[in-house]
Amino acid sequence: MTKDLIIENISYLKRHFSINYGIKEKTEAFTEKLFYTLFDANAPLDESIDALEKQFKEIVVIACNKQHDEYVSIWNQFLKKLPSILEQLNQDADFFLESDPAANSIEEVYLTYPGFYAIAIYRLSHELYLLDLLCFSRLMSEYAHRITGTDIHAGATIASPFFIDHATGIVIGETTVIEKNVKIYQGVTLGALSVSKDMKNEKRHPTVEECVCIYANATILGGKTTIGKKSIIGGNAWVTKSIPPESLVINTTTTEVKIKELR
Repeated sequence: MTKDLIIENISYLKRHFSINYGIKEKTEAFTEKLFYTLFDANAPLDESIDALEKQFKEIVVIACNKQHDEYVSIWNQFLKKLPSILEQLNQDADFFLESDPAANSIEEVYLTYPGFYAIAIYRLSHELYLLDLLCFSRLMSEYAHRITGTDIHAGATIASPFFIDHATGIVIGETTVIEKNVKIYQGVTLGALSVSKDMKNEKRHPTVEECVCIYANATILGGKTTIGKKSIIGGNAWVTKSIPPESLVINTTTTEVKIKELR
């Protein structure tokens, strides 16, 4: 097969695509600029916000097919939300400092904690989700997923403060509801019992009430599953039914250690 024929075949197979792949890099740049604007003490806010508006417009036009009049209104709505988002994130950061003995300062939380970064990008992308910028919000959350190992769908509802320790391997589905003062450790999945397209508009993921702690690699599934407030879910637990408040759920698998006799 000649090069010209290969190009012709690829072009034919791509004929229904309208993807501008560069939008991924543009979204990543916007995400980093947004994080810098909110958390760098030396960020020139007026200049940074103007630069963010230009980036926002380009992404919205390409990824979400919005017209100029729509973009202006959406940007203004998003911009108005930034102070309240930052207030929530400051509460989250304080909760990190309070919850993790290894945290030495609030600056360390902002600069080095992947769990905090994942929550920050979730809170920002969640506002885009509420503004019906679904592709934009997903591009942001997938960027955070790639660099932190934490997959939080932008549609999830998560109160502040919220704590994620170690971050890696956490999955939080679109219709998850998490109330305030919840702590989650690495490898936790808040997912659906089954996956079917006709369930799109149903609640598929669990509800976690106030002051719950979920330890590493626990799996909690189902839209009707509620973890009652002040409960503790132990590591590697598998939960598909609701748990009453102040419960302790543990994995009963035991590990035996046998010492071989020396001969």
